[in-house]
Amino acid sequence: MTPILRSAQAALSRTMLARPASLHTPTSIAALSTLSTSYNHPSKSLTHYKPFPRSIIVRTAASTVTNRPASQTFDHAALNIAEEAGNSASDIAKSIAAGRNIPASDNSFVGITSSLASSVPKPVMAFGLLGTVPYIGAGATTVYLASIAGAAATGAPTSIDPGVALTLFDQALNVQVTYGAVMLSFLGALHWGMEFAQPRPTQSESIRRLMLGAAPVFFAWPTLALPPMTALAVQWAGFTGLWWADATFCKMGWTPAWYSQYRFYLSILVGTCILGSLAGTSYYGPVAGHGFLSHDLALVREMRKDLIGEKEGRVKGVVEALPTDESAGAYVMLKKRDLTKEVQEKQEREREDQVKTDAHEIKKSQK
Repeated sequence: MTPILRSAQAALSRTMLARPASLHTPTSIAALSTLSTSYNHPSKSLTHYKPFPRSIIVRTAASTVTNRPASQTFDHAALNIAEEAGNSASDIAKSIAAGRNIPASDNSFVGITSSLASSVPKPVMAFGLLGTVPYIGAGATTVYLASIAGAAATGAPTSIDPGVALTLFDQALNVQVTYGAVMLSFLGALHWGMEFAQPRPTQSESIRRLMLGAAPVFFAWPTLALPPMTALAVQWAGFTGLWWADATFCKMGWTPAWYSQYRFYLSILVGTCILGSLAGTSYYGPVAGHGFLSHDLALVREMRKDLIGEKEGRVKGVVEALPTDESAGAYVMLKKRDLTKEVQEKQEREREDQVKTDAHEIKKSQK
C-alpha cells in the first residue's frame, strides 16, 4: 500500500471512529464522498484531489464552537424570544417606513416609528388627522344608531320610532361611505400634486404616477352604488391596497421619506373605523337600507292582514281583472274565465244576429 493510500485510510478511520459530537461541526458531504471513493478504488490517487463546493452542510447545533443548542436554560430561551420579537418588530417598523430614513442609533420599533413620526411636517400631520374627524364621527354615530335601531327592531321600548331609527342609521352609513370615497379620491390626488411639483425624469414614470393617482377615483366611485355594508368592506380593501402602493412608491423614492409612515397612521385610523362600523352593525343586527317608506309599507301590510283575511291558492285556467265598486272593499276583482261558456254565448249571439238580419231582409223583399 502506497503512503498516500495509507494516509487516506488513516484519515477515513479517524473520521468514522470519532465521537458523534465531532460530526456536529459543518462537514462537507461532497469531500467525504470523494475521500471514500479514493479509498475504495486504489487506482484513483489523491494527488490531484480538488475539494467540491460545500453545497450540502450538516449542522445539528446552533453553535459550531461549543456544539450546544441556542437556548440552554429557560431564562436564556426567554432572552432569545425577546430578542427575536424585538427584531421582528423592528422589521415591521422598517416595512411601514418603506425602508427609508431609518435612524442608525435606535433600531427598535419605538425608535424607528418615533423618529419617522417626528420627521412628518406638523401641518401635514395636523390637517391629516383633522380630515379623519368626520369619518370617526360617522363611524361612532353608525354604531350608536345601530344599537338604537336594533333595539327598536326587536320591539324593545325606545325613545325613538323604529322607522326614524332605521332611517337615521341608513343615512349615517351613507355619510360614512360617501366620505370614505372622497378620502380615497383625495389620497390618490396627492400623487398628482407630487407630479406637478416635481415631475419624474422619464415620461413612463410620470404616467405610472398619474395612473396611481387616478385609480382610487375609479375604485371609490362605484362603491356609492353598492349596499352600505358591502361598500364599507370594499373601501377597506381600497384603503389597504392604496397604502401598499404608496409604500412601494415611497421605497422607490418618488415621495417624501416620511410619506409611507404618515399614510400608515391614516390607514390604521380609517380601517379601525370601518371595522368598528361593520362589527357594530353585525352585532346589533338591523339591516341597513330601510327608511320611512319601507317602514310605512310594512305597517300598511300588517294592518291589511288584520282587517282583510288573505286567501292563498292556485286557480287553473284564465283569469281576468274586473273593476269593482266601493262596496266591494277593493279596486279590482279577479274572476276566472270559462272559455267554453264564452264561446257558446258568442255563437248564440251570432245566430240571433243572423236571424234578425234574415227577418229584416224578408220584410224588405215583401215590400
